[in-house]
Amino acid sequence: MGLLTLALALAGGAVAAPIAITGIIALVGFGAAGVAVGTPAAALMASYGGAVGAGSACAVLQSIGAAGLGTAGTAAAGTIGGAISGAIALLI
Repeated sequence: MGLLTLALALAGGAVAAPIAITGIIALVGFGAAGVAVGTPAAALMASYGGAVGAGSACAVLQSIGAAGLGTAGTAAAGTIGGAISGAIALLI
């Protein structure tokens, strides 16, 4: 494997990971308009019994669904995505 292939894998993973994460969070029902009825997000919210605490998994996922990952979240997701895709490229 060449250096260019590794660089492309790292860059591709860094770009794709934040997009994939926000897409999956939206797909399960967390969005800008709130939690969508009848989705896994609604089931998770219901499991809290109406008392979703700040910083809980449900609150964090809803925040991402409504506003996106933010700068730090995008950087972290990109770094992890790049590392994973780079590692996979090295194994192939």
